[in-house]
Amino acid sequence: MRYGFLVETYATERIKVISVWSEFRDDDLPVRPHPNDPRGRSVHEQMVHQCVSEDLWFRTMLGIDVDAPPLPKQETRLQFMKQYAEDSGKRLVQLETKDEAWWEDTTNFFSVHRSRAWVMTRRIAHTSHHRGQLMAMLRMLGHDLHSNYGPTADTGGLMQNHAPTIYAYATLEELLKSEATGGSKTALPGSGGKPVTERPA
Repeated sequence: MRYGFLVETYATERIKVISVWSEFRDDDLPVRPHPNDPRGRSVHEQMVHQCVSEDLWFRTMLGIDVDAPPLPKQETRLQFMKQYAEDSGKRLVQLETKDEAWWEDTTNFFSVHRSRAWVMTRRIAHTSHHRGQLMAMLRMLGHDLHSNYGPTADTGGLMQNHAPTIYAYATLEELLKSEATGGSKTALPGSGGKPVTERPA
């Protein structure tokens, strides 16, 4: 199917979101990029935004309603991960049933009309944008960082130095089960003394 790549991308993006959320600690949720500047969303506010925004886009622009409140009853890190996993999983199931005509049909995108394929592309970019903000916050908090797209400074550094991609968990199911009992992420080797950027200080 011509637009299968969008479904496949969404399937991996939802896992990437939850993986990044799992890298935080419970007491990180109130943290903002700058403690005295409310313009930067806290970790908690980022999780709320992801859930509410994605629910709104899917319901009003793509016509996909999972018939569930977008936010968990208890707004804890684990409950956000569980709620988003469940809701995004239901969206994925519906996306897998759509044919090319559905993807190419136009829909409202705020004040303009765009194809559903166009809207989905923008949705994926929107999600990636906010996930990137959270990954930067993990570094600001001094946390280790597993792979999300590829190697990190904690998995070995630069790709050209053959640093491996190391995910925190092998599957989403393993992630949720392990995080519910305190977490048991894959061990990280660190950089091994190799440069972690192309322009090391």
